[in-house]
This record gives sequence, structure tokens and C-alpha cells, in this order.
Amino acid sequence: MGVFVFDDEYVSTVAPPKLYKALAKDADEIVPKVIKEAQGVEIIEGNGGPGTIKKLSILEDGKTNYVLHKLDAVDEANFGYNYSLVGGPGLHESLEKVAFETIILAGSDGGSIVKISVKYHTKGDAALSDAVRDETKAKGTGLIKAIEGYVLANPGY
Repeated sequence: MGVFVFDDEYVSTVAPPKLYKALAKDADEIVPKVIKEAQGVEIIEGNGGPGTIKKLSILEDGKTNYVLHKLDAVDEANFGYNYSLVGGPGLHESLEKVAFETIILAGSDGGSIVKISVKYHTKGDAALSDAVRDETKAKGTGLIKAIEGYVLANPGY
């Protein structure tokens, strides 16, 4: 298995506690509201804490796919949230899993800096293609932007 690591950063105008709450705690309810392809999120194993596996169902090209999402670690005090995509037809066939280590830091303007380390674990000796990496990055950035947009559009959140 090959492991390919990439670091990324996203800047938001939303304060860290509020963005963390939306991304780490309330995403299961927010995602189907803000991503039209998302059909729902359900817990298939666990109690919501680390080790929990969730199934995110997505409509792609007219058919329903899903990806399994495993919660690896939660660090509420430091706004940390780690999870992995571990299976399902929505995970590219060349990948064993994709692990995300996320921490939300305070930005200089009262907003947030989301730092993400992404580890792609490929099957066998497979190399990570730029297309797979770019697609995963685009989906991740789109998810953060959509949830951020929800928070900004709902001032009482």
C-alpha cells in the first residue's frame, strides 16, 4: 500500500467554535440541506464517537452511491476532527482509504483557518493519480464551502 500525504488550508470568515460545530458536530444534518447530491447520512456502526462508521448516500449520474466515513478522533478543546473514507462505491477503486486530519485555528480577523492533512492510502503498489487527488480535494473544499455558506446564511446558527 502506498501512502501519499498532502496538506491544505482553507480560510473562513466564520469563528472557529461556530465553524467547528457545523463541520464536526452538525454536518450530518447540514450536508443534505446544502449539497443537492447528498441524500442522507446514517450511522451504521457505533454511537457517534470515535470508531463510528457513517454512510453518506450521494446521487451521482442518476444512481445512488455511497461512501463510508469513519470517525477517527475528536478534540473539541482544540477544534480537531479526524476521519477517514473507508469504503463504498463512492471511494475510488485505487484507494484503500483516505484519512483527513483537520484542525480549525483562529484567523487574524476573527475568522478561521482550517488546516487539513490528507493521507491517501492506495491499494497495492498503485500510484495516486492527479485526477483522483484533484477530485477528492474539490469535493472536500466544496463541502467546507457549502457548510460555511449555511452558517453565514443562518445568523442564528
